[in-house]
Amino acid sequence: MQHDSFEDIIEGKKELYDYQKRDINSIFDKMDNVPQNYHLLYQLPTGGGKTVIFSEIVRRYLENHNKKVVVLTHRIELCKQTSKMLSSFGVKNKIINSKVKELPDQHDYSCFVAMVETLKNRLNDEKLQIDNVGLVIIDEAHYNSFRKLLNSFKNSFILGVTATPLSSNIKLPMYENYKELIVGDPINKLIQNGFLAKANTYSYDVGLSSLKVGINGDYTVKSSDELYSQLDMQSKLLAAYEEQSKGKKTLIFNNGIHTSLYVHDTFREAGYTIRHLDNTTPAEERKEILRWFKHTPDAILTSVGILTTGFDEPSVETIIINRATKSLTLYFQMIGRGSRLLPNKKEFSIIDLGNNAARFGLWNEPVDWQHIFKSPEYYLDNLREDAEIEMHFKYEMPPEIREKFKNSLNVDFDVEEEFKKALSKNLRPKFVIDESIDQHAIMCVENSEDLNEAKKLAKYLEESANYRVKVFCRCLANSTKNYRDWLMEEYRKNLQIAIGRKLREKLFSMAD
Repeated sequence: MQHDSFEDIIEGKKELYDYQKRDINSIFDKMDNVPQNYHLLYQLPTGGGKTVIFSEIVRRYLENHNKKVVVLTHRIELCKQTSKMLSSFGVKNKIINSKVKELPDQHDYSCFVAMVETLKNRLNDEKLQIDNVGLVIIDEAHYNSFRKLLNSFKNSFILGVTATPLSSNIKLPMYENYKELIVGDPINKLIQNGFLAKANTYSYDVGLSSLKVGINGDYTVKSSDELYSQLDMQSKLLAAYEEQSKGKKTLIFNNGIHTSLYVHDTFREAGYTIRHLDNTTPAEERKEILRWFKHTPDAILTSVGILTTGFDEPSVETIIINRATKSLTLYFQMIGRGSRLLPNKKEFSIIDLGNNAARFGLWNEPVDWQHIFKSPEYYLDNLREDAEIEMHFKYEMPPEIREKFKNSLNVDFDVEEEFKKALSKNLRPKFVIDESIDQHAIMCVENSEDLNEAKKLAKYLEESANYRVKVFCRCLANSTKNYRDWLMEEYRKNLQIAIGRKLREKLFSMAD
């Protein structure tokens, strides 16, 4: 089943689907049976048509009530999109943005679409009469900027709309402002019924121990930039793209501008067409980049934050999350940019380079939004920690590296099993690291002609060695990060020594 895109709808196609009609009726049933100043929250996944639903709510409300409606958004792009959608439903509306200083024609409108800060300023300037506002709709209601306006609408019915009913600030839970939550159809049901594209998720393990958490509860830009700008992370990103998304329209999300610029340079040097976009990009250049992205089949766009809301490009085939986040809302927002259907697009890919799927679950897995709404602290406290996630990492040698060691029959080494054996034999624990180094040295010697070539091969075993050292330190139980870093440095140094020793042994055996 194929359904209309956002562009189709605003051009006049206003047919509501059964699940949308059901939810609209549920909201009106609630509105008709509670006090006029009731606060209700409504959840529906990105791509489910929240704007369509609340536009129909506005139309029906104005038909039956001699009161005004205010729709609040937090981004200018959302203001414009919302106004267009309301107009397509026959709702005459006026946008109140920073350019609107006076409102002499306010009595000609029953519906206003406003940015939060701008509306607050107009109310303070007494440029807008709000005595007769019966309904206030808050789009992206999980943001907290709307709180400052609630006192201005004490006698209005407040309808918050969001894909993720979890406050962006844990100290300001949503249950403090909304009496109850109505939950729409989940993602898996919308996929099953042909309203959203199916996602194929590819997760790549990333060590996040160097990341720092800021006062907002998410990883800091600085620590993310330091990790994701590293050469090995750039290489992992490029390899993931080439494995899962080469030739597809791809949108990459990063946590920092520096990382995004590194991504841009990495892909350009590899011969790919890519553009970079962030919140410092001038408006005209941004429009040009988005037009290019829309009309270029294999376009790659690397971005920072700016495209998580207010951006709708159904032709996106792959979402790459080149960052880690502790924000469930951001996780769903990023993935939602790829979930739109097209006649020739029934599926899309998610490439996760931040252990996000392990932290939150797959995008299409059921979520108990009622529980999260009522007990957000409990939910956040029980998210999987990075250390726990990384305990389950298992290193698998990439095919291109395995090819470099094709003469070696076995490239695996079970650190945990060897650790148990060492303890049972009363051997010192570091014996396990020595055995691992010996195996890596043998692999380098088996696949080279001379000492120089063998030592160069060792650099391809860095990730394998790093994984083995992490598992070994976990077996020790009480090792520190400083000890792990020291041990890794010792591993590199002793591997070079062991390669020389193994090569001499090989030459002596050949001489015999």
